[in-house]
Amino acid sequence: MTKTIAVFIAAAAVLCAADTKPMTVGQIYDSQLKGAEGEFVSLAEALPASKYDFKPSQGEFAKVRSFADQIKHVAAVNYMIGAAVLGEKPPRDLGKGENGPDDVKGKDAVVKFLKDSFAYLHKAMGSMTDKNQVDLIAAPWGSEKMSRGSLAIIGVSHPFDHYGQMVVYARMNGVVPPASR
Repeated sequence: MTKTIAVFIAAAAVLCAADTKPMTVGQIYDSQLKGAEGEFVSLAEALPASKYDFKPSQGEFAKVRSFADQIKHVAAVNYMIGAAVLGEKPPRDLGKGENGPDDVKGKDAVVKFLKDSFAYLHKAMGSMTDKNQVDLIAAPWGSEKMSRGSLAIIGVSHPFDHYGQMVVYARMNGVVPPASR
């Protein structure tokens, strides 16, 4: 019994010590991205494949992206931001503009494209440091320059712009978003 208590106390001490170790800048950005990814990917997985081409058509919804196109757009921008943060070209073809490749079709392919984009963006977030987060780099759109950290923040916030729209699409199709269950 005493040995068990000693092992428990030692394990608790290790866990407490681990909790007090400061996070790196890269870990901070990456942890925020994990939150966005969790909500976004779970919603992408929740809608049935038969509804991936759904988009509302009434009123102000006349020219919006489909559910699948919302996902492909976020994935393409994830790749664009990750490449800019890392100072390299995107590791795959992203199609025209910010809409993702035309050949990525169907739920399985779209979700894979999304998950792969988040994996790449995690790599970029992990590269962030105290020093390089304030470096000015070329934005992936236009000719403006912005700090690497500002671009990383867009990588965390941008999925939520589209998440809100996708929640509406899901609810219009009888699907309660996983984050609301």
